[in-house]
Amino acid sequence: MNIRKINIGDKFDLFKDHWNPKIVAELNGQDIKLAKVKGEFVWHTHKNEDELFFIVKGTLKIKFFNKIVKLNEGEMLVVPKGIEHKPIAEEEVWLLLFEPSNTKHTGEVKNDLTVDNYERI
Repeated sequence: MNIRKINIGDKFDLFKDHWNPKIVAELNGQDIKLAKVKGEFVWHTHKNEDELFFIVKGTLKIKFFNKIVKLNEGEMLVVPKGIEHKPIAEEEVWLLLFEPSNTKHTGEVKNDLTVDNYERI
């Protein structure tokens, strides 16, 4: 049995890159990921998976076609599957993400920010 405590702050100290989520744990077929983000991501959707954003540090805007949702530290948002969205971080933001293990980073969109294999930290 592998029971271990995870210090989120220590894990964030292990990396500096943006838009490249790292897996810190797994839970019932879900990956728990940490990411640092800054700037604008791509418009994308996840056809079969909901996506949870929890803001650890900073302020994140998630743009939808009909509105923008602003998330501050300690707030979270679940983006339902099939909803196109675009995260925007004017300053560096630290995120905790819950996603099914098969979730593609940029949905069906392929570009320079696409991550195919997530690093485990």
